[in-house]
This record gives sequence, structure tokens and C-alpha cells, in this order.
Amino acid sequence: MQDIDGMGVTQELPLAMMAHHADPDGPREAHRRVIAHHAPRDRIPGPDHPEGGTMSDVQIIRDGHVGIVELQRGPNNFVDIAAIAAIGDAYDELDADREIRAIVLCTQGKHFCAGANLAERVKDDGDSITQEAGRHLYQEAHRLVSNAKPVVAAIQGAAVGAGIGLALTADFRVGCPEARLSANFARQGYHPGFGTTFSLPRIVGQQKAAWMFMTGERVPGQAAHEMGLLDWIVDQTDVFEMAIGKAKEIATSGPLAVQGVRRTLRQGFLDGFKLATYAEHFEQGLVRPTDDFKEGVRAMNERRTPLFKGY
Repeated sequence: MQDIDGMGVTQELPLAMMAHHADPDGPREAHRRVIAHHAPRDRIPGPDHPEGGTMSDVQIIRDGHVGIVELQRGPNNFVDIAAIAAIGDAYDELDADREIRAIVLCTQGKHFCAGANLAERVKDDGDSITQEAGRHLYQEAHRLVSNAKPVVAAIQGAAVGAGIGLALTADFRVGCPEARLSANFARQGYHPGFGTTFSLPRIVGQQKAAWMFMTGERVPGQAAHEMGLLDWIVDQTDVFEMAIGKAKEIATSGPLAVQGVRRTLRQGFLDGFKLATYAEHFEQGLVRPTDDFKEGVRAMNERRTPLFKGY
């Protein structure tokens, strides 16, 4: 499977498969519901699903006052419109549940999220990647920053392209030395997306964000922690439990007060995020017809370094 965000990182990161996710026979109070075969309201046809969309597997696990949202597309957890919509639906459900006070966002497998899977619409020359697909993806992404309750993301491996965008929608991030975070869009001849031009500078500063965008640098876990991309760093096998623990700490505070603090701290966040995605979408439309972008797609599919010409 290929992805628009470049999946070469898998060869660099031979991580062990995660084995620390919640046990199906875990606490009695925890119960699970799977949002399966979900497709967004506006579905885009693909060869595997002629009626539109791709299937998404997102599981909700309730553990006391913590709601766990797990994307089950391992090992790489590529996202598409359906997956982002399903995560948004899970957030909506947990926001409506008064017993839930904090959310953990996690994924099942080797990597947190290795990018956006638009393979159904990617040809070697990139011509079939449509503006419409990007618009729908970002519409669903807006929902991930408009929910009411705080989110802790568990980053067990690579968070690349749309994956780092997904991680940055959370309030807090727990990671490990094996994590790799990269906004590698320009390395594919593409413009950054998923609101990262707003969310990344907000966390690491304008200069560091600009460097990450322009070079596609892969930031390892320890360095990501030092620059603020990861709030906590633990052993890889402890990432999920640490994220749960941090969410439970939040849940000990008054839920209405916590949500109020979050609203105050995030004033303008949704508007800024939306404006960024509009600008990103426009810029992506400018580079999409270029030879450089087509070369980036070809190089990605052939797993080689692209040879850009500047047109």
C-alpha cells in the first residue's frame, strides 16, 4: 500500500508490534463498541468500494471516566476520509457521554499513523488525486479540533504527514524513543496539509516548524520531546498505559472546569485551523498539476529519491 505522505519510514523503523493495548478481558467497567464499515456522508468512489469511500475501523473503549478511541488499521494506520470521519464520530459520542471526562487517541500496530492513504485515487502521474478528496478530508479533520473534551494521543511509532497532523489535533502527546515525527510533504513535492501549518508552529515555534516543513526532517522521539512535540517520553511498551494514566489524572479534576479551561486556552484554535486548511488546500491545488508533484508520486511508488526540476 502506498500513501501520499510517503511511507519510506517503515524501512527505517523496524519496531516490534505493539502488544500493550487494552485487554479484551480487562476491567469490568470497560466496555467496547466498534464503529465499523463507516463511510462519511459525502463518499468518494474508489475501485475497492464503487459506492464510495473506504472502510474504517475505529473502536471505542470506556474505562471509568476515560474514553479510548483506537484506530485499527495496523500496522501502519493509514488514514482516509472515512477513518477521520469515524474518529470524529467517536469524539462526538464521547462528548455526549457525561461519564467521560478525557479521551485517549491511540492506534493498533507498529506506527501511530504513517500518512494519508489515497492509493485508490493515485496514479503514477498523480493526476487522479482530486481537490475534492482533499476538501472532504479537511472537512472531517475540522471535527477533530472542535470536540469538547481533552485528548491525549499515544504515539508508539511513526507519525508522518497526515499522521503528524492527526497527532497535533490532540491536547497532549505521549511518545517513546522509537517514535518518528515528520511533516514530509515537501519531500513529495507537495504542500503541507491537515492544518499542520497552523498546529505545528503553535507547538514548536515558527522557525523549527519551517525547517521541518522545508526539509521533511524526521524527528526522533527524544528530540521531539525536547522540542515540545511530545509532552512525555517513556519506553515503547509503556506508551499506551502512560496515556491512559494522564487522561485519568485529568479526569480527577472538575469536568466542567476542565472543559472551560480548554475553551479558554483554545480560543481561536478552530478558526485558525480551518483557515490553515483552506490555504493548504489552495496551495496543494497549485502544485498538483506540476511535473515536480508527479515526480514525487512516481518516486514514492518506486521508493526512490525524487529528482525535482522546479516546474
